[in-house]
Amino acid sequence: MPAPIVFFDLAGPDAKALSAFYSEVFGWAAGPAGNVSVAVTPPLNGAIRQDPAEKVIYIGVPDVTEALEQVVAHGGQVQTPRFEVKGVVILGLFLDPAGNRMGLVEMDGANAKVP
Repeated sequence: MPAPIVFFDLAGPDAKALSAFYSEVFGWAAGPAGNVSVAVTPPLNGAIRQDPAEKVIYIGVPDVTEALEQVVAHGGQVQTPRFEVKGVVILGLFLDPAGNRMGLVEMDGANAKVP
């Protein structure tokens, strides 16, 4: 059986502010010690690609444009506005207040919307 991903870690100069950002924008439940609880839709799909080294966590949202507006309203920056990969997925990319690059996937219930 393949080894599962069981934890993720985001870092920034102000952990409390970063925790508040993800709680306010995405509803992640944050504990006092900086731990968060996030729902995962099994299986957790991923990609390994040839590009400069980086990690990107993609968050499923009902509307990428609306989520990006909330990102900006809470101190983040839009890196790439909503775009469609025909026949595959609808995406957007942002930088959280600490500069972590994150992605958004437009969802229809438990499934990614396919344009």
